[in-house]
Amino acid sequence: MNRSCKLLCSIVLFCSTATIQAQETGNGAVHRQHPPQDQALHEKFYSTWRMPDNPSLSCCNSADCYPTDIKYVDGQIYARRREDGRYIRVPPQKVEQNRDNPDGRSHLCAPPPALSPLDSVYCFALGGAT
Repeated sequence: MNRSCKLLCSIVLFCSTATIQAQETGNGAVHRQHPPQDQALHEKFYSTWRMPDNPSLSCCNSADCYPTDIKYVDGQIYARRREDGRYIRVPPQKVEQNRDNPDGRSHLCAPPPALSPLDSVYCFALGGAT
């Protein structure tokens, strides 16, 4: 199996696992940072979002993506991971450049730290209000 295929399989497996885990913990956990009035807007945005550095791959879904707080350190963007509140560095190639985010806030798609101890980032959209 080539490297691209392995990566795609890993991401699909992770997204499926994260979605199932979020559903098992209750519907509120899946959308816990999405205001009810914005839920449909986020669903549409996340379901069509592709990785900026590899557009053939999805950023996953609302189980992996959420609005987030950010900070800048030495010119680098750090986004707050919802599971542990830790700010993780957003690699420049993961920053969305070709489409607007759904609500003007910053959004992060990342696996929970228990599933990816390397602080991985799938996608990031910088908000206009930051």
